[in-house]
Amino acid sequence: MKWVIVGLLVSRMLVLVPPVLAQTTSLAGVIDFHVHSGPDSRPRSVSDLEIARIAKRAGMRGMVFKNHFTMTADRAWLAMQEVDGIEIFGGVALNHAVGGLNAEAVRQLVAFSGGRGKVVWLPTFDAEFWMTRAGDPGEFVPVMRNGRPDPALAEIFDLVAEHELVLAMGHSSPEEVLALIPEARSRGVQRILVTHGLGQQPSRVQLAEMAEQDAIIELVWLAVGNGEFSLSDYAEAIREIGAEHFLLSSDLGQEMNPLHPDGLRAFIDGLRREGIADADIDLMIRRNPAQLLGLEP
Repeated sequence: MKWVIVGLLVSRMLVLVPPVLAQTTSLAGVIDFHVHSGPDSRPRSVSDLEIARIAKRAGMRGMVFKNHFTMTADRAWLAMQEVDGIEIFGGVALNHAVGGLNAEAVRQLVAFSGGRGKVVWLPTFDAEFWMTRAGDPGEFVPVMRNGRPDPALAEIFDLVAEHELVLAMGHSSPEEVLALIPEARSRGVQRILVTHGLGQQPSRVQLAEMAEQDAIIELVWLAVGNGEFSLSDYAEAIREIGAEHFLLSSDLGQEMNPLHPDGLRAFIDGLRREGIADADIDLMIRRNPAQLLGLEP
């Protein structure tokens, strides 16, 4: 797809927007489960309030703020005070910045006023798999020890189950994901999301095993935009595993990348061109995220 440069009055910068799609593809009822925004320690294209207003104007139903280094439930609540008519949630990623596998970080997530804390991501940038692949020699946050789930996860899983949160697998390896899902289930966790599920390069057999264990597998537009995967890669996985097992999100917000609604529109339109039915797209971008968040479909 060719992109055009369009000047937007957002953060006083130019962003790439797909021609025509931005005006024709409806986002009514869509929930973006993977929204990066500022303030952040990494360059972001928009602030929390800016993307909340943009998403509301686009007709979106909701979004989940994700930050690798700080809790976002409080920011979600504040954004909802300023932007009516949109559901905004937050969570916490269990990286070094919040103490790693720190149950207290989860306890505070759900204790904050506003009740917008809904997602607990296992380590992302501090995950062993992620750091090893990137050649980062620093200290990672392990989720497995001696072939078993780290003991610190027991209390975290209990809190996730007690408060009906979403357990997202972060940047864990496929092998780690498949070891952790049964442990989480045994402690009562009901809602499990495999974060950008193809990004850790699982085999089709591993994807099928994740689906068999009732995990929802996330597909992100960012990985298409940066060339990591093609829409045909995604479409093939959806047809093979089944749309009921997937969730579509943007993973956008990086400086100079398309804005979240524009990426989502391109995602929807691109999957249609790959032959994915509207009913399946609706399931993956509206109904599955709503179900994970405890909203009416």
